[in-house]
Amino acid sequence: MTTFHLSGFPRVGAKRELKFAQERYWRGEIAEADLLDIAKKLREINWQHQANANADFVAVADFTFYDHILDLQVATGAIPARFGFDSQNLTLDQYFQLARGNKTQFAIEMTKWFDTNYHYLVPEFHKDTQFKANPAHYVQQICEAKALGHKVKPTIVGPLTFLWLGKEKGASFNRLDLLNKLVPVYVDILNALTAEGVAEGVEYIQIDEPALTLDLPAEWIAAYKAVYATFAAQVNAKLLLATYFGSVAEHADLLKSLPVAGLHIDLVRAPEQLSAFENYDKILSVGVIDGRNIWRANLNQVLDVVEPLKAKLDERLWIAPSCSLLHTPYDLAVETQLQANKPELYQWLAFTLQKIQELRVIKTALEQGREAVQAELDASQAAADARKNSREIHRTCVAERLANLPKNADQRKSPFAERIKLQNAWLNLPLLPTTNIGSFPQTTEIRHARAAFKKGDLSLADYEAAMKKEIEFVVREQEKLDLDVLVHGEAERNDMVEYFGELLDGFAFTRFGWVQSYGSRCVKPPVIYGDVTRPEPMTVRWSQYAQSLTNKVMKGMLTGPVTILQWSFVRNDIPRSTVCKQIAVALSDEVLDLEKAGIKVIQIDEPAIREGLPLKRADWDAYLQWAGEAFRLSSMGCKDDTQIHTHMCYSEFNDILPAIAALDADVITIETSRSDMELLTAFGDFKYPNDIGPGVYDIHSPRVPTAEEIEHLLRKALQVVPKERLWVNPDCGLKTRGWPETIAALKVMVDVTKKLRAELA
Repeated sequence: MTTFHLSGFPRVGAKRELKFAQERYWRGEIAEADLLDIAKKLREINWQHQANANADFVAVADFTFYDHILDLQVATGAIPARFGFDSQNLTLDQYFQLARGNKTQFAIEMTKWFDTNYHYLVPEFHKDTQFKANPAHYVQQICEAKALGHKVKPTIVGPLTFLWLGKEKGASFNRLDLLNKLVPVYVDILNALTAEGVAEGVEYIQIDEPALTLDLPAEWIAAYKAVYATFAAQVNAKLLLATYFGSVAEHADLLKSLPVAGLHIDLVRAPEQLSAFENYDKILSVGVIDGRNIWRANLNQVLDVVEPLKAKLDERLWIAPSCSLLHTPYDLAVETQLQANKPELYQWLAFTLQKIQELRVIKTALEQGREAVQAELDASQAAADARKNSREIHRTCVAERLANLPKNADQRKSPFAERIKLQNAWLNLPLLPTTNIGSFPQTTEIRHARAAFKKGDLSLADYEAAMKKEIEFVVREQEKLDLDVLVHGEAERNDMVEYFGELLDGFAFTRFGWVQSYGSRCVKPPVIYGDVTRPEPMTVRWSQYAQSLTNKVMKGMLTGPVTILQWSFVRNDIPRSTVCKQIAVALSDEVLDLEKAGIKVIQIDEPAIREGLPLKRADWDAYLQWAGEAFRLSSMGCKDDTQIHTHMCYSEFNDILPAIAALDADVITIETSRSDMELLTAFGDFKYPNDIGPGVYDIHSPRVPTAEEIEHLLRKALQVVPKERLWVNPDCGLKTRGWPETIAALKVMVDVTKKLRAELA
């Protein structure tokens, strides 16, 4: 027998049912009982799919109403004390307030989950943080699944990864010092998952420790021995310690010595690490199907790897996706439009339901021989061969253009100190200029018009008229608010990456390929399958139209090459750096066309630049070199008096500030409000040389900031950034907000800015 298991499944449902139910609940349109019932049905469907694929264990405790790390904060009693909530008796409304903020408290800070595009809510640890077990959420899922007859394996993030992912707040201390208080609570939680009369019959619990793929300090690595010795002595279950997203070969001796039942390693991201573990004498779970991308596996090649392992390990070999399937869309079978329009590409893809069938085929081949699944293996091989030889993928002109770029093509003509004088001369902006990051609310009317246009129920002329009406409304509202540099609001854009992907060659799109970004926010990443070119201008006419409506400066809005790369499903047949430079060169054509059209403030958003960092610091320099070059290439050839902005969010920049400065954007705007301007301090200490706009309020929460809150943040900003180089803006785009809170929040922002201007003058 070969055990096939999973770490997790997409939570939102095949048709984003959870997202829509959450948002209806937040609007008061359905009751809590309705939301709970919808969630229960989604879990049941997920488990049945896993069972139908012949999985030996279904994944439980992976489902969450918002975020699995928030759930762990609740389960350990580590929710922020500032909310005043009782973690042992937390209501669903209070749970959502932790994630979204309320009238008195800003939401828990959010950041990227390792190098993915998923966001988790960052635990806030204080020196006196107290932990207390509340595993009810996990136990409920176990009981539900077992009642349906499923054999289950709960998955929970481990204590060292949990502490590592958190932040220290208040008085200075080392959060590792909390470990001795946290471990007994973990013991209580883990034992509750197997408790007699509640969840008995749970044989294995998976504990995820992906922090092991990072450059952890020695004292953190050393702590694993004692923690897992305690678990071995006190927990009534077999533990599978799981790592993913990178290699843990350097810790092989430690991991193989731990008193656990087995290990899981990621052979998709780090196939080279297998040699360090193939002599392991316990269960070895190998992640052989990519949990983060959508390309169909070559099953013959996978079997070439796992068959020798099967011969060596026999029943101690387990197979699995590389990580949770949270990061992949639900079902390729519903993509009938893609199948009709790009049948060859369709054959190269696999979503969650297809990936678990790939694992079923591998399991069957290992147990019964390849001949038992020969038809499936032949189909897999045919798809791999067709993709390798397809003319759809390679365009000679793209390779030639990259090869023949002028020397120093990625460098501006003059240094910032000279450029900014030219820019200020024509911009003529006041002190502390105000702007918005880009998008304004995507209203029901906008979404309905877009849907009607896509269905053919609305003509192109009528659709564009509707979008122009929305753009004019956005411009007029900004004028009323007296913002200094305006944006057109991006009404015509479905998504900041998808929009550009639809207009660039080398990209393809799904209709239902949604993945969770955070909470109820889902994104539908483009598929980069071939060489990238820009057939025609993408944004120029919209920005031109917006500029024609006002005498104020209109900012052009583009998504940068690194972010388009990071937020897409990227081809895996050439280096990511090459794909990124292809995108950058295509975008440079757009920048020059905007400039010619009179749009001379152009924002090239790069919110994802940090998430692309390799997990190991030794690999950072190479990534930052090509990512920085790609960003600079995207504005190659533009004039000195054209002001290039960039925006970054959800990220810690302290350790890559030289690379951020090397991007040489004239203005950078960053997310800082949730961290109380903590991020900005690093820019000040570094003496960041160009203009900077720290976000002064959190757009992920519907609450309207008070004037006191914004003034507090701006005064902190003025302590580290010279007033002549400070811009004022929200944390991020306003696409997900409603108009009432948008207007109210921006009004507070502008009023406070004017007050400080007068004071500074």
